[in-house]
Amino acid sequence: MRGNPKAAVTVPRRKGRNGMKSFVCAAKVMIPIVFAYVFVGIAFSLMMTRAGYGLFWVVLSSVFVYAGSMQIVMVTLLTAGAPLAVVAVTTLFVNARHLFYGLSFLDDFRAVGREKGGWWKYPYMALTLTDEAYSVLCSLKTVPEGCDRHKVQFDVLLLCHLLWVASCAAGAALGSILDGNMAGIEFSATAFFTAVVVNQWKESRSHIPALVGLCSAVLFYFVAGPDGMILPALSVSMVTLLLFKDRIPAALPEDCHE
Repeated sequence: MRGNPKAAVTVPRRKGRNGMKSFVCAAKVMIPIVFAYVFVGIAFSLMMTRAGYGLFWVVLSSVFVYAGSMQIVMVTLLTAGAPLAVVAVTTLFVNARHLFYGLSFLDDFRAVGREKGGWWKYPYMALTLTDEAYSVLCSLKTVPEGCDRHKVQFDVLLLCHLLWVASCAAGAALGSILDGNMAGIEFSATAFFTAVVVNQWKESRSHIPALVGLCSAVLFYFVAGPDGMILPALSVSMVTLLLFKDRIPAALPEDCHE
């Protein structure tokens, strides 16, 4: 056969290189949320250390609970001697919003799960979708050439999870070697949630959820006391918001696909 044999040679596509490009792309797009994970993770682990829980329990809860702000609430509940059922139900109420987040990316997560050997990635992505990761995925309208969008989405969620675990582990290690008085470290939870509420108040299209939460909290603070207010206040807030859901403007970012 005549002709240049080199012209007939097809260069195989390098999956490894494309995978690395997608990983680098994921690392770049999540830079804006790094400090949110680091500082909250360290605050949580310092609270856990002060409550008497060592590095093992900090890492274990960060890997399997991975509830962000709810982990800070969890420390308060555990130190107050709350039953595990109360902790579980409270976690469900606080993080129920993630169910609606996941609906926006259901098709993408399923597509990743249908890939060869990726059956476990579908449930993993659904369970590791946090507020910060959700905002990053919403911003991924396009990805650089050579990057796989679904691979970038998976890598973002994986990196966020690893960053959270590493931040919590670093905070626990730091807390174990600090000899100073850490009295008042639990106030970091109050400061954190205050900042979240202020930010939500300024950016939200409706103040109804914030006002409902405030009224429920004040009511049950006097009815059930500071130790028993969380569960009934969350329950009443959720029922009230479900009843008035048609009057609350949608809060999903417009950039996210339906």
